[in-house]
Amino acid sequence: MRTSRIFHPQPLSVDSQITLTAEATNHLANVLRVKEQQAVVLFNGDGNEYSAHLSEVSKRKVVATIDAKLSISIESPLNIHLGQGVSRGDRMDWVIQKSVELGVSEITPLITERCGIKLNQQRWQKKHEQWQKVAISACEQCGRNVLPQIHFPTPFNDWINLSTNQIRLTLHPRAEQAFRHVSIPPTGARLLIGPEGGFTDQEIYQTEQSGFYTVQLGPRVLRTETAAISAITALQAIHGDL
Repeated sequence: MRTSRIFHPQPLSVDSQITLTAEATNHLANVLRVKEQQAVVLFNGDGNEYSAHLSEVSKRKVVATIDAKLSISIESPLNIHLGQGVSRGDRMDWVIQKSVELGVSEITPLITERCGIKLNQQRWQKKHEQWQKVAISACEQCGRNVLPQIHFPTPFNDWINLSTNQIRLTLHPRAEQAFRHVSIPPTGARLLIGPEGGFTDQEIYQTEQSGFYTVQLGPRVLRTETAAISAITALQAIHGDL
């Protein structure tokens, strides 16, 4: 049986005992039906992982004893900040999940003109919390010990005008420059992907005025989620660790 990896949002130290979160407890005790003394791996985002065993297991409480601290890093050498236009349904969850698995450093959901979701501040907060959980789950699955930063949903104009020393790239199917010809600096890339329906002409103009290079992956028009994952994969294959 594969050893479960569990995120715990508190400091971890060798020989200490910790009570796992309610969510982790439910997953281990009621879904996986683990037993006492079973091995688990814990991480809290500090860049390390901690081998542990379960010293107490019940339906409502699981306690782990930490046995060792391991300095294991599988982070990509390429820093990628994804600016993703928010889309309807589960597309945004899917993009966040796969982007984390592919090693992105930061993700900012963007509210664009063609954004299909109109929410108040409270409901955007719930969405943000949901996306953070998706990122944590992806880290548990893929073995990352550093949590990528999931920023609060941000207006398109605010994000494209933020100061950065990364190269700025906008994916667009009608761009003249091919993606493979882009030179990525050591500081990494800020990658901009539109929502369903893409960016408006005005938004493309604004990105160019803000220093973004418009590039294309190929002649076909990709869905927003396909575009994001394809672009990240290409960046990692050319300049990262794939």
